[in-house]
Amino acid sequence: MANASNLVIVESPSKAKTIGKYLGPDYLVKASMGHLRDLPKSVMGVDLESFDPKYIPVKGKEAIISELRDAAKQVDTVYLATDPDREGEAISWHLKELLKLPDGKAHRVTFNEITQRVVRESIANPRAIDMDLVDAQQARRILDRIVGYQLSPLLWKKVRRGLSAGRVQSVATRLVVDRENEIRAFQPEEYWSLDVKLNRIGKPGSFMARYYGSPKKTELENEEQVNSIILDIHGKEFTVTHVKKGEKKRSAAPPFTTSTLQQEASRKLNMTPKRTMAIAQQLYEGVDVAGEGTLGLITYMRTDSLRLSDEAMAAAADFIKTRYGAPYYYGKFHVFKTKSGAQDAHEAIRPTHVELDPEKIRDSLTKEQYRLYKLIWSRFLASQMANAVYDTVSIDTECAGHVFRSSHSSLKFAGFIAVYEEGRDDEGEEALGSALPDLQEGEQTVHSDIKKEQHFTQPPARFTEATLVKAMEEKGVGRPSTYASIVSTILDREYVLKKDKRLEPTPLGEVVTGLMIDRFNDIIDVEFTANMERKLDSVEEGKQEWKALLSEFYAGFHKEMEDAEAALEGVRLKVPDEETEEICEVCGRNMVIKSGRFGRFLACPGFPDCRFTKAIVEHMPGRCPKCGAGMLKRKSKRGFAYYACETGFDCGFMSWDVPTEEDCPSCGKSLFKKSGKGRMKPFCINEECANFLPEDQRGYRRRVKTENNDPETAIVEELPAEEEKKPAKKASAKKTAAKKTTKKTTAKKTAAKKTAKKAAKEAEE
Repeated sequence: MANASNLVIVESPSKAKTIGKYLGPDYLVKASMGHLRDLPKSVMGVDLESFDPKYIPVKGKEAIISELRDAAKQVDTVYLATDPDREGEAISWHLKELLKLPDGKAHRVTFNEITQRVVRESIANPRAIDMDLVDAQQARRILDRIVGYQLSPLLWKKVRRGLSAGRVQSVATRLVVDRENEIRAFQPEEYWSLDVKLNRIGKPGSFMARYYGSPKKTELENEEQVNSIILDIHGKEFTVTHVKKGEKKRSAAPPFTTSTLQQEASRKLNMTPKRTMAIAQQLYEGVDVAGEGTLGLITYMRTDSLRLSDEAMAAAADFIKTRYGAPYYYGKFHVFKTKSGAQDAHEAIRPTHVELDPEKIRDSLTKEQYRLYKLIWSRFLASQMANAVYDTVSIDTECAGHVFRSSHSSLKFAGFIAVYEEGRDDEGEEALGSALPDLQEGEQTVHSDIKKEQHFTQPPARFTEATLVKAMEEKGVGRPSTYASIVSTILDREYVLKKDKRLEPTPLGEVVTGLMIDRFNDIIDVEFTANMERKLDSVEEGKQEWKALLSEFYAGFHKEMEDAEAALEGVRLKVPDEETEEICEVCGRNMVIKSGRFGRFLACPGFPDCRFTKAIVEHMPGRCPKCGAGMLKRKSKRGFAYYACETGFDCGFMSWDVPTEEDCPSCGKSLFKKSGKGRMKPFCINEECANFLPEDQRGYRRRVKTENNDPETAIVEELPAEEEKKPAKKASAKKTAAKKTTKKTTAKKTAAKKTAKKAAKEAEE
């Protein structure tokens, strides 16, 4: 690379590694590690009259900047190959300015997929930096800076220090709060169902039928209506009045967009949007595949388009016909229409090489990479497969003027279901009904059982991370590149909590949202925010000047800030305590939930007279293997989760392994499993049991050291995979390792302190 005449700058080392293998020795590929120039953190950094930003080099990136400057001086051409979106375009522009690259030397290239063909084609066809994209990103960045840096100090003064407000995060919090208010205001309505079991006369076969109407569809609102129908039909025969047989076709879901990928990964893989995007980034940038080298496995993962290239659809068609047979192919390119308002800048998310079956490359991927790649691969392949076909039958039977209906569906041809079926947000899949006998119109049946059941309408469900992303997309709040960070931010700020996978606003979130609605209704209005996104799109398209957009926004916002400051003069808003059923062990009051620097904890409301506090504990499945009592999840002072007997020191049992609902088939005691993400195989920890699994065989990648099995003294040491299988080293090696661990711990503490100081100074969205 010493004689390379071209420099390619990307954002990450893994992307640099992949691209470097595709280009010859004449190309030097380096990573910028993200942004190298940005607004300063401690001050506004924007002139609020001219809206000129003041960019400075990012602190801590001096060595990278120096290295890139030196490399750029030694080459003839610099290719700026950051991600193909607004953020990536802005990073390329900042690099050009920071490295002082002349127009003739700096070239912009983008890769929708990181494959050898696409990389070489892009390098052969560079373009200039798109300043409309850069201006759209600058406008977004400055909008968020203005809102965050002016609203957040107001929240510090009126609610609590350390809070933040953001142009989009506040709207997302409002969606969660509004849903909670809908649930509280919901009034359940009574309704009833009436089912009868019908038997054929003189022939074998019985089936269930549900009341439909008299004869038009009628809702049963109370028990009196139900009892009246039962009296009418009691002891009478039912006549088959209508038999309808047919076929129902079901089409495959389209390939993934950013939003739908995050939703489906949440439903099926239990991945958060943030984690989904992190793993997808790895698959996009490149993975070392045995026998293939380094490959980018999926196309760019920040997209709102359903468009697929003809080349990709043709490859899918060949693969489907070869593996599943011609009947399973859709018959032509299955083209999906992208929704109106989408930017449509990139293809949908798909595998770059459909012939790379997930099972074929499984050993080259981590568990999370494999699961997400399989999801993307399967969804893309299914999108080009034939419809699933169901045989359907619907039978109406009538008695005393009342119609009862039975329905059943059976799968006739699997089609795309052979590969993939879309998940659902509600519980369970759609029922197909029980199989029905071959009935003829006019046939008589008699009932042998009548079942009536009372029901009540249910309130709307709380959002999950998946359904919140879906709601933001539908309402135009945020863009594909921002969904994951928005959800992550409102959880990190403790405006929203996740309980049983559902998002619930905290009292803090409700107080802050209430203040925002009262004083900054435009900022927190869903339609206003969606309209602002459309205006940013107009800047990207070159239809609107970005500083004019900022000026128009700031005029109204500045007036609202002045009005709010005046109206809230001398006012301090109190966040109500969350009362619990836990009793203070000192004074007997019901304890409340408080938030501190290490998260939420239980505190006595009698402070400062009573200062008793304790950690929030979570009841776990399973039983204590020592005494049979319940199990609790606790946290040590160092922040590590452990599991202990609910009787405390009376029993003394604790474990780093997670108790499960399953019992050991040999000794009958609760099984445990290794902590961590994904499905873990349970094992028995009872040393007297034949199924006992020793600790060194449980597959841990880290060892937890304690003094006398006390979790409060826990120190975690990271172990490389190969070290787990090797015998212990000599005493001198142990001492060296201990010194390294101490240095690492000290470095981590120092870094944590610096991070805390920085966080106290800033209020970024």
